Amino acid sequence: MTGTTDAASLFTDLCRALAGEPGVTLPSAAGASRGFGSDALKVDGRIFAMVTRGSLVLKLPRGRVADLLASGEGRPFDAGKGTPMREWVVLADPDEPSAAALAREAMTFVRR
Repeated sequence: MTGTTDAASLFTDLCRALAGEPGVTLPSAAGASRGFGSDALKVDGRIFAMVTRGSLVLKLPRGRVADLLASGEGRPFDAGKGTPMREWVVLADPDEPSAAALAREAMTFVRR
């Protein structure tokens, strides 16, 4: 992937694009709960996209994550416990069309 869009702007665009999808919940409003997942996109109550440490992170099938890591399009996601999470990927340098397609893929995966 190539692009220079920052993760926060990209995430805001994804929120706008996916807001009308069935079962999608947008990040909590300002002043609401600040617990884990409050800043994430969810479908049917499960997180599928979030910004963490300035990067866009998506939940995808293990095989898809492995493909993205192998191609250089993604980096391993570690939730701070020292071990990469196999179904999560940090997008390395996403552009809007690629990130949008992968976010929809993540939404579909998590919805199952």
